[in-house]
Amino acid sequence: MREIDVHQITEHVAAAVQTLNFDTPPPVLDQLSDVLHREISPTGREAMRAIVANRQLAMVRRVPMCQDTGMAIVFVTLGQEVHLTGGDLTAAITEGVRRGYRAGYLRNSVVAEPLFERKNTRDNTPPMIHYQLVPGEELRLTVACKGFGAENMSWAKMLTPAEGLAEVKRQVVACVEAAGPNACPPIVVGVGVGGTLEVAALLAKRALMRPVGDRHPDQRYAALEMELLDLVNATGIGPQGWGGEHTALDVRVEYAPTHIAAIPLAINLDCHLQRHMDIVV
Repeated sequence: MREIDVHQITEHVAAAVQTLNFDTPPPVLDQLSDVLHREISPTGREAMRAIVANRQLAMVRRVPMCQDTGMAIVFVTLGQEVHLTGGDLTAAITEGVRRGYRAGYLRNSVVAEPLFERKNTRDNTPPMIHYQLVPGEELRLTVACKGFGAENMSWAKMLTPAEGLAEVKRQVVACVEAAGPNACPPIVVGVGVGGTLEVAALLAKRALMRPVGDRHPDQRYAALEMELLDLVNATGIGPQGWGGEHTALDVRVEYAPTHIAAIPLAINLDCHLQRHMDIVV
């Protein structure tokens, strides 16, 4: 049995939400720079030049790379041999978000209730937290700051088995085409297939949390990811919707077992910011 004081978690999360809004990891910056050099559309290349310059400026000046500093989403993978001390884990994560957004002077974008008053909570809490219990003594948090330009363009559908793989491909491309420039391309496309309606949506979100260049271990799904990337980029929407060959940086697919009567499908879009990171305690 391993003990972890939840106050450590608060400190890690507070630092993470600032890092995610100010800093671009080298693999992501390399990917964006590569797209800049390979994009053949003059307007698309100009958009990429602005994107790369914005990232570099944010790091130097310690200012947010986007005015939408995101809603905090945290995936918690908790080893069942971990004993948490010092308080409640959910409260500790929430306090980390609160402190980080305050210290970083980041925009507060969360409302307490969605339909009537829509009153801002003024500290960007609560975060959306998803828990998974696993064997072992490790606590891992994947922290994301998800902007809603791309989130607003995401889809969930219930397909019939007869519609099959062809309809999954069609829906992914249709979702990207409907989003157009509104998701701030070049985007990352997360696809969740199977489970139930809510599981498919969670799979799509988890797919976005993969590192740059990480392919699905099942070769069938890895091949599907590459095919979908080609199909999406063939739309010609291009960087920021200005036209070009790079509408998406990547497409990532996750799946789960499902019922014989359906193919649950969710498509979760992420903008080029890709603000997520892992914390291992």
